Amino acid sequence: MTAERRALAQRGRRLEYFTIGWNTLEGIIAVLAGAMAGSISLLGFGVDSFIEVSSGAALLWRMAVDADEQQRQRRERLTLRLVGVSFLLLSGYVCFEAIGDLFSRSAPASSRIGIALACVSLVVMPLLSRAKRQVGRALGSAAMQADATQTAFCSWLSGILLGGLLLNSAFGLWWADPVAALVMTPIIAKEGIEGLRGDPCCD
Repeated sequence: MTAERRALAQRGRRLEYFTIGWNTLEGIIAVLAGAMAGSISLLGFGVDSFIEVSSGAALLWRMAVDADEQQRQRRERLTLRLVGVSFLLLSGYVCFEAIGDLFSRSAPASSRIGIALACVSLVVMPLLSRAKRQVGRALGSAAMQADATQTAFCSWLSGILLGGLLLNSAFGLWWADPVAALVMTPIIAKEGIEGLRGDPCCD
């Protein structure tokens, strides 16, 4: 393995360590804030953060064998499939809870913490995704590029989450939160299906 590739792999590992740390903190805050406010979209966002943690851990596992092409490819395929299953489970959970809230007309409380968290995530996630994509392309790593897409996907969820929380907070639109969660569902499911197919989504 060349010195340049070793440096790229090391950068990739640093990005994944940051991903794990950031998403652990983000997930804890989102789940606690969502539970206090009764917000299914905020809870779903928090669970997604923990899935990102598992994805980051899988990428670290993959980077550990970067010098061995055969093991590298095998771990990339397994990583994509494991993350795909996690996203499908998450989409089912979010859809079930959101539909339940719509039928019961369950109104979440306003969450300033959730709004602040979504705003910060909208800044951090696109930058992290771009850095991962650059490393993934340089290494020729489908798994790293797929992980970059998942990080970008987190920023899309942040925007949807922010819209739902602001509509509820500013105008008392109780249905905005479960509707925002339902908007997340097909996006989450699509990522899961592509992961199961081994599609890196990184053309």
